[in-house]
Amino acid sequence: MTLRIAFTASDAHSAQTARAALIGRYGNTPEEQAHIIVALGGDGFMLQTLHRTQHLDLPVYGMNRGTVGFLMNEYSETDLMDRLSDAEEAVINPLSMKATCADGHVHHALAINEVSVLRAGPQAAKLRITIDGRLRMEELVCDGALIATPAGSTAYNYSAHGPILPIGSDVLALTAIAPFRPRRWRGALLPKTAHVRFDVRDPEKRPVMAEADSYSVEKVISVEIKSEPDIKHRILFDPGHGLEERLIREQFV
Repeated sequence: MTLRIAFTASDAHSAQTARAALIGRYGNTPEEQAHIIVALGGDGFMLQTLHRTQHLDLPVYGMNRGTVGFLMNEYSETDLMDRLSDAEEAVINPLSMKATCADGHVHHALAINEVSVLRAGPQAAKLRITIDGRLRMEELVCDGALIATPAGSTAYNYSAHGPILPIGSDVLALTAIAPFRPRRWRGALLPKTAHVRFDVRDPEKRPVMAEADSYSVEKVISVEIKSEPDIKHRILFDPGHGLEERLIREQFV
């Protein structure tokens, strides 16, 4: 069977040039008729592609033509068919975000990396944290907080001093961003099944925004987050360079 490939690329010149070269060598198939999608760009474009093609249930093989490439493979125009045939598949589940705004509007979004709540004014945010209906922290004074998946644990979460999570672990990371009270609180590890709710205290004086990957919502008063096990994203990696290996390697840099 001939492998049908759909090539997609970010707007970057290097990505567009690579797409043209690969199409010239291997041809191109519409995504709805393809077996595999090859995404050319950086991690941000990979996330966009996974979100955009979620309904197709196709594996996505990324090649790095951007500045960050944690979710990407090395770029090469040769041996692509062999690389795709030998690639290892990682299946990840996104988080769902339900953000309620002060005006009553409710926004829904999915996040592959993390959902974050961030202060949107000069004063620190004050957050109340409830997990599975049980109040766990009456007040966290901070610049923000986030819930990260294992796949996203090396991104914003790691920069905020959160833990790197093994890709196969059924846990989520709750990480505080610049916590002021409780002083130096590092967050918590939660079961993947946890339903997390942040309530914003004094939202008029201390406005807060929410983000699910690159989807932003302003003036939120509450944010609910949970994993979505029924939604699956399929990512392909060259043998020996999968997410598990990358997560371990990242900790020894």
